[in-house]
Amino acid sequence: MCGIIGIVGKEEVAERLVDGLRRMEYRGYDSAGVCTVHDGQLIRRRAEGKLLNLVKELAVDPAPGLVGIAHTRWATHGAPTAVNAHPHATGELALVHNGIIENFRPLREALVARGRKFESQTDTEVVAHLVSELVEAGQSPQEAVRAALPQLRGAFALAIAFRRFPDMLIGARLGSPLVVGYGEGETYLGSDALALAPLTQRISYLEEGDWVVITREGAQIYDVEGHAVEREIVTSGASAVAIEKGNYRHFMQKEIFEQPTVVAQTLRSYIRQIDHSVALPQIDFDVTSVNRITIVACGTSYYAGMVAKYWIEHFARLPVDIDVASEFRYREPVLEPGGLALFISQSGETADTLAALRHCKEAGQKIAVVVNVPTSTMAREADLLLPTHAGPEIGVASTKAFTCQLAVLAALAAHLAVKRGRMAREEEMEVVNHLVETPACLNAALAHDEEIAEMAHLIAPARDVLYLGRGPDFPLALEGALKLKEISYIHAEGYASGEMKHGPIALIDDAVPVIVLAPSGPLFEKTVSNMQEVRARGGKVVLISDREGIEEAGEGCIATIEMPKVHPLIAPLVYAVPVQLLAYHVACVKGTDVDQPRNLAKSVTVE
Repeated sequence: MCGIIGIVGKEEVAERLVDGLRRMEYRGYDSAGVCTVHDGQLIRRRAEGKLLNLVKELAVDPAPGLVGIAHTRWATHGAPTAVNAHPHATGELALVHNGIIENFRPLREALVARGRKFESQTDTEVVAHLVSELVEAGQSPQEAVRAALPQLRGAFALAIAFRRFPDMLIGARLGSPLVVGYGEGETYLGSDALALAPLTQRISYLEEGDWVVITREGAQIYDVEGHAVEREIVTSGASAVAIEKGNYRHFMQKEIFEQPTVVAQTLRSYIRQIDHSVALPQIDFDVTSVNRITIVACGTSYYAGMVAKYWIEHFARLPVDIDVASEFRYREPVLEPGGLALFISQSGETADTLAALRHCKEAGQKIAVVVNVPTSTMAREADLLLPTHAGPEIGVASTKAFTCQLAVLAALAAHLAVKRGRMAREEEMEVVNHLVETPACLNAALAHDEEIAEMAHLIAPARDVLYLGRGPDFPLALEGALKLKEISYIHAEGYASGEMKHGPIALIDDAVPVIVLAPSGPLFEKTVSNMQEVRARGGKVVLISDREGIEEAGEGCIATIEMPKVHPLIAPLVYAVPVQLLAYHVACVKGTDVDQPRNLAKSVTVE
């Protein structure tokens, strides 16, 4: 995850900005930069690689000033060079950005047509030019930001410094966290409380759509409508070893709501919006020579692998096997030459997955790893490292790590299809377009949080719950059941919808809620037929579908949850949100320990 810090101070800020970046190194980055405002000038210093390189740059060429912004960045469009590093600047302003601007391409084309000159290929620079254009036309910074924000689609946190307004910064957030810190004669912006911990313990968490003007006297916060609002100032208690929940009740809730941002950041590492193509890290072997893929994982990561099997076989027409890591070695699998073994793990340290990886390596398989910790053992032993950028996941029940894994696996499936000649250029562009839409669709799914919370009491009394889905939604049924089991301690099982009449239907009565995942599309009618079999036997159905599906089949259900209409490719990412929220709110109703459920650990390091 990218890291942002901004200071409106009463003493030099460059060193403190770098210290703030240092406290966010856990997020991962490959370039960094600082911009201060001094004597009517924007003084910008950027460097690729580690923060040490930026420190060296500042030692040679200091950045004086009492106001400034800084950023750590993962490379997205183009190489991790100084030119592509943040802050991005025009003659009037500089800004840093965390998230993704989904409509960056049409905005950029319109700006270029109006004569704006771009120096990078990033989506971020579009925002700089949009705001700068308005300031140059005579609007105040506040007016310019207020006019520019509604033009942006996606998930973002922004911090903006202005050359001609040296005593202020403006911040904004939508789907990506940003906090305001209050000091003595100083005010701050940061990605989280941890970044600001040495500066202040008094912070406010901006809410969705908020933007803020900070000066030495304090902060004026505006909501999405532009109305001045107040946000509670709290004591963060942040330290160098603490990661805060912010204004969320649990880490799991926070991590569910972080998904638009972290999925956007993950996708930015695997797609090039500038030409609508999929781009993976450097691969040291010929993927066209791979004749079979073996996916190995545990728990939620295993269900991500199941979805990947559907995608890879559909798009790349490459055969895929999938195994639970704890069983893999003991069935003595046949591993033929030319195979690629793909391992999926949040921590990269899971013992049975690591043992399976080493087994495959000894058998001559190429090793690919999808992992959230790029310094982990699995990552170090991989031939192809495919990092997710979910950031630290504190809740034991995986949420944002799962959707980031799906994002990487979707990009991998498309890449394999392109390299194997199974996906035409037009289809690749269509796939990229749908992937770019994902963060906005996740935001739309999260908008149903309150109604899911209200219906949780319908599920909480149950002793048994069934989840049904077809195609790639079958693994989502398994994942939904796992989430409910993990944190609410209700027995739950996921089934392929068509398997109901082969045994599980015997369990159906009016005490067994059945959660049906059925986005409208080619598999909808068959799933609904299975749902009707449940209802005919007195089962209580909760239908999760889009408006079209609910209008057709929602009558008679005890509840419905409406999702945005999405392409089947990204449906598993979007439909992960309601099953996560349902499990979360049921657990809250039952009063269980959401973040640390009994008998479970975040990283399983024994077999």
